[in-house]
Amino acid sequence: MKLTLGFSPCPNDTFIFDALVNKKIDTGGFEFDVVLDDVETLNRWTLENKLDITKLSFPAFFQSLNNYVLLNAGSALGKGVGPLLIAKENKQYSTTDIQQATIAIPGINTTANLLLSFAYPGAKNKKPLLFSKIEDTVTEGETELGVIIHENRFTYQQKGLHKVIDLGQYWEEQMNIPIPLGGIAIKRNIDKKIAEQVNNLIRKSLEFSFSKYPHISEFVKQHSQEMSEDVMRKHIDLYVNNYSIDLGSIGKQAIRELNKVYSSISNKSVDTISDLFL
Repeated sequence: MKLTLGFSPCPNDTFIFDALVNKKIDTGGFEFDVVLDDVETLNRWTLENKLDITKLSFPAFFQSLNNYVLLNAGSALGKGVGPLLIAKENKQYSTTDIQQATIAIPGINTTANLLLSFAYPGAKNKKPLLFSKIEDTVTEGETELGVIIHENRFTYQQKGLHKVIDLGQYWEEQMNIPIPLGGIAIKRNIDKKIAEQVNNLIRKSLEFSFSKYPHISEFVKQHSQEMSEDVMRKHIDLYVNNYSIDLGSIGKQAIRELNKVYSSISNKSVDTISDLFL
């Protein structure tokens, strides 16, 4: 059976899917037509119901509950893993400053944008950009502030940029639960037994990568946009953890709470579909 599968080229995703897509584990007869792209592109495709299985940000998932269900394996949740709001100037920014500033964001449908809105609901002057362009946009003064994700957490200071606030830390302080950043969803019209098999394959793929860690495979390196192995490992250490193997009750509750926050901010009622999860 062949299924389309989309995930990002970032080290956390390639680390998770390496063994699966490169058949380092027994795939049980499954074939995957793999597409690697930026998460906001994957979010947009989710809204278009394009891929069978996809990495996605949770706001995109919440908008697609009629078509997708979340797998228990492959998600990015945790503490200390949230996006950062950064600036070129090293100064104190008031709430008013932030709400009036032009802010580069890594996509409208990203969890990073949702967490920005959670902390600063009055911030409306947003400029969606590819996540890897945001540091340079702030450095060049095209926007006053920027929300950074992924490996940019480890590189922004090298470019002379400064942290205004850790948006993930703000979430943790207010909610006292892990930060749900992204997950792996599968189409609801795919038979549940097949979806469970896919979920188990993703978990086995991740367990295979963990068994070789801290070795970085060539698959991870070739998609890592020339970052050093040290930064790759920091990226993996930050975003891949026990929640990536299985969401568990705490991970699921964090996602439910994020869904309530999304519904409140977007003025949409919480979806009544009870089975958010496989």
